[in-house]
Amino acid sequence: MTGTQPPTRTLRTLAIVAIGFGLLTVISGTTTLLGGIDMGAVVSFVLWFNTVAGIAYVLAGIGLWQGRPWAPPLAVAIFLATLLVFAGFGLHVLRGGAFEMRTVLAMTFRTAVWGGIALAARRGSG
Repeated sequence: MTGTQPPTRTLRTLAIVAIGFGLLTVISGTTTLLGGIDMGAVVSFVLWFNTVAGIAYVLAGIGLWQGRPWAPPLAVAIFLATLLVFAGFGLHVLRGGAFEMRTVLAMTFRTAVWGGIALAARRGSG
């Protein structure tokens, strides 16, 4: 047994989405962390998480493309970690911390995307 399973067309499409999303996330996050982009009221732990998570997005995408058995659990872990950081961000906001509305929208989008990828990956791997 090779440890791989031929991915479906849907999983291949989601793999491309994950890889592209990851690369864009790493580029924008790194640029912001290095001061190349002024993003306003940045919530540091959210920015750091998203930047590092971008690497995991790429790895998950590669794994999904190749049909690796570890890719669906990684997609679920990314989704759950994103939910946790989003909850932490919510606490930050509730405590009166500065934030940008685009962070709310971006985290909502990230959570939805990874929820969908995780669900499809789990269904496609079982």
